[in-house]
Amino acid sequence: MDLNPSEFQLEEERLEQVIIVAQSQLDKAREENNANRNEIIVMQQDMRDNAARNEVNFANSQSFNDLIELSLYVSPILQKTTEYDAVASRIAVLQNIINNPYFARIDFMFSDEDEYEKIYIGRASLQEEGTGDLMVYDWRSPIAGMFYRFGTGAAFYEAPMGTFEGEIGLKRQYEIKYGVLEYYFDADLQIVDDFLRKLLSQNASPRMKSIVETIQRDQDIVIRDMESSLLMVQGVAGSGKTSIALHRAAYLMYQGLSARLAANNIIIISPNPLFESYISHVLPELGEANVLSAVLDEMLSEILNKEKIETKNHFLEKLINDSESHEIIAKSMAFKGSEEFMEVVRKFVGDIPLKFMEYDDVYYDSDLVESKEAVRARVLSANRGVPLGIMLKYIQESILDSAKLIHKELDDEVSYVKTIRRIRELTELSAEGLYRELFSEKQYFLALADGNQDDLAEIFDYTKNGLESSYLRFDDASAMAYLKLMLYGSDVEEYINIKQAVIDEAQDYYPIHYGIFKLLFPGAKYTVLGDINQALGKHESLSFYDNVGAILGKAQPSLVIMDKSFRCTNEILMFSSKFASEKFEVQSFNRSGREPQVYAAGDTGELSSMIAKAAEECIKEGHKSVGIVCKSEKNASYIYEALKGQLDVSIVKDETISGLEGIFIIPVYLAKGLEFDAVLLCDASIDNYSSEEDRKLLYISCTRALHRLDVFYEGEASSLLELEQ
Repeated sequence: MDLNPSEFQLEEERLEQVIIVAQSQLDKAREENNANRNEIIVMQQDMRDNAARNEVNFANSQSFNDLIELSLYVSPILQKTTEYDAVASRIAVLQNIINNPYFARIDFMFSDEDEYEKIYIGRASLQEEGTGDLMVYDWRSPIAGMFYRFGTGAAFYEAPMGTFEGEIGLKRQYEIKYGVLEYYFDADLQIVDDFLRKLLSQNASPRMKSIVETIQRDQDIVIRDMESSLLMVQGVAGSGKTSIALHRAAYLMYQGLSARLAANNIIIISPNPLFESYISHVLPELGEANVLSAVLDEMLSEILNKEKIETKNHFLEKLINDSESHEIIAKSMAFKGSEEFMEVVRKFVGDIPLKFMEYDDVYYDSDLVESKEAVRARVLSANRGVPLGIMLKYIQESILDSAKLIHKELDDEVSYVKTIRRIRELTELSAEGLYRELFSEKQYFLALADGNQDDLAEIFDYTKNGLESSYLRFDDASAMAYLKLMLYGSDVEEYINIKQAVIDEAQDYYPIHYGIFKLLFPGAKYTVLGDINQALGKHESLSFYDNVGAILGKAQPSLVIMDKSFRCTNEILMFSSKFASEKFEVQSFNRSGREPQVYAAGDTGELSSMIAKAAEECIKEGHKSVGIVCKSEKNASYIYEALKGQLDVSIVKDETISGLEGIFIIPVYLAKGLEFDAVLLCDASIDNYSSEEDRKLLYISCTRALHRLDVFYEGEASSLLELEQ
């Protein structure tokens, strides 16, 4: 930390100048929006007055003219409202600039100059009016990228106008709170690491926060990648994958006039609603509107236009619990989620016109509109590059046109309505009905599928029985959605404009889900982030990313391995690493802390008392978030009942929560992607954790902890803990 008083004073004076400029622009923006608001009010009143003077109905042409006149009021109001919203966004940015204008500075001398230019870097840019000089550069700007990529010495950056080379003479970082400079330091590698270590030693945030001050070089490379149509990141627990994904979204929204993306051009696919809520503040904190976000089971419900669909979390709960049906649940999902099943669906779609469509003569009263032979010939000779359902819509329109011609002559409304209904019956496909057909005849299904016939017969019976319920299982919803998209393509309006899809916790999706993403967002580029050691319900290796690349069909996919963990202390990371099924050389950020502790309880009463005591200790130690992590929701509910009389504790199930602050009981599959100051893993007995699948659950649970990890078990400890006997 630089203690030079005169230098500190110069920095304070510079900060004051920036705040004065930002405050001036903020005052003008507020005045502008006050005027905008008043104009909108006046225009709205004028429109209401006009509507009152002209009682509009559709009875005559004058009323139609009145409607046109009213519409002339609407356009200026919409235009002025858009202007108001844009200025309101700028006001929010300026308010943030006044509180914290910048966090870094580099002094850069271009190769053809002999003086250093001071480049101040913040979350948003600030341009001085009149001179046009940039007082603060947005962290996403090309020149600001040097802060993340280089130390002092030779440096360069790529910009639309070419490559600019030069030298960095100084790197400085600032701590500014509410417009006051608290301290700064001139950054070499060691000091930057110390600064980051200090930040990481603090309490976890109730919601995910931006990391612009501490983005690492390898993270910055991923964030600023504009070349890859498919960028995949395999990152160990705590490597910052989700933060990178969100900062990448912000970067894509910033870049260039031709490449710049609006909020509705980007979608982030999150593992569950809780995680979706947890990350929702990051983009607004970076000065950008929240992009579209989605959870897979909600997407399946939209595609199928069906409400009673099993959520992914409910599916995982069934899969994780060692119930009698565990094996068939896993088999069914593995098969229906596979590329082999995607091929079964493609073959089935090819068979639909031959085996599963009804062909019949179409009559308007007694007049033949189209013969069944003609309809069949048109279907079978149609362009196979067009989805079957879309092609049938074209044929439907053609037959309807023929029916309209006859209707003009006969003008029989009853017959016309019956004809239209019949045409639609013959040319519209039901994905749900056809999916049931696929699982109606066992020999046909087995002939389409290629694999272990005993397993396939068992899956067939399990599926057929499940389809008799009004409740659609997750594996069937996934398969049925893929079938519908194969038949009709995507008609979900909010997905039409997607140009970038960011898929987090990628390892938990099956091949068929990537097939769904490809059909939903055919023109999109993808950022896929995962950790194969955290795959739930299945085993994955690095070949997983090759398969994703092949399914999405993107040229020259890039895979980045991120092996440095910033979340856990060295001790927690070392303890957790023994549960990783795929061994990576994980680099710790070298932050030390308390050794994880393992505690044995003789019975449930003793177990709950020990957990309650540990949770209270955590709060006394200053930990703001304590996650009591259980294998399943069933276990979480059991522990909650035992603890709720002893602690101020909440249980997290499928719903979102306002923020992760306090003591929470949570099943492991909902804890993925989250972090807690302290984790109390409370059910690590041999009864709960014994398989290789369970090993991954232990890895996920333990790597949620920043500072403290305690493991509890009742009875006999899980052998996976590898305790010394």
